Amino acid sequence: MTTRTLAVVSAGLSVPSSTRLLADRLTAATVDALRRHGVETTVEVVELREHARDLADHLVSGFPNGRLRAALDTVSGADGLIAVTPIFSASYSGLFKSFFDVLDRDTLVGRPTLIGATAGTARHSLALEHALRPLFAYQRAIAMPTSVFAAAEDWAGETAAAPLDDRIGRAAVELADQVARRERRAPPDPFALTTSFDRLLAGDN
Repeated sequence: MTTRTLAVVSAGLSVPSSTRLLADRLTAATVDALRRHGVETTVEVVELREHARDLADHLVSGFPNGRLRAALDTVSGADGLIAVTPIFSASYSGLFKSFFDVLDRDTLVGRPTLIGATAGTARHSLALEHALRPLFAYQRAIAMPTSVFAAAEDWAGETAAAPLDDRIGRAAVELADQVARRERRAPPDPFALTTSFDRLLAGDN
């Protein structure tokens, strides 16, 4: 059985958080969908509220501290990404944007990504399409066709939860399909020769 790593970025600010709850639901559904592909999943969660000061320091100093570097490495080393933010002022949160601003260039190129968002009302649901999707398109990630938005009413009772469950299931299958067939590539060897010994001896470097 093959193994894949899933990074989960949650930008919820409270504890407990509906943003983290949605992230956990998306993660569980994706893990189940990957298991149907014969793939076991290692899940690594990055709670951005724990890195708020780290991100501020990085933005002014240009250098991540050890804790933030570990979080960035979690995302850069994953086979797939689930990214969920609360919606503030009709867009992603500043904390969410700051994290993706400091990711190393090209980190998300070709990375299967499931985007999600939460808010108090469904009026903010289009923020996924006019704010989050362009952000990940700019970073050249592969955003799944189905994005998942959860308003306060989506958590109230079985009848209200059914449409949310359907969206979660559909998005998880899309992400699992991409992650399962994604070719794993070994990280580049910093000590590997880029020129053969024969060419070096010939003075061709």
